Amino acid sequence: MTADSNSRTDRNQGEGDRESARRYNKDAREFVADHDVSKKAKDAEKALSGKEGSALKEAEKAGKSKAREEDPQVSRDR
Repeated sequence: MTADSNSRTDRNQGEGDRESARRYNKDAREFVADHDVSKKAKDAEKALSGKEGSALKEAEKAGKSKAREEDPQVSRDR
């Protein structure tokens, strides 16, 4: 084994990968700080109800077809 194969960046952290979570959270905060999120949401709503809506819904359906089950956070009652 080389020294590189044991470095933190090469190690598979598995489910609950803290390094990836930190990177995602940092990127999400930067996106919110740098963009008008309300406008992005309105643009997305218009896209869903407009001409490209059916293509977007088909893409969502194709993506969900690979999932084992629905995320309970998506369909839970609030």
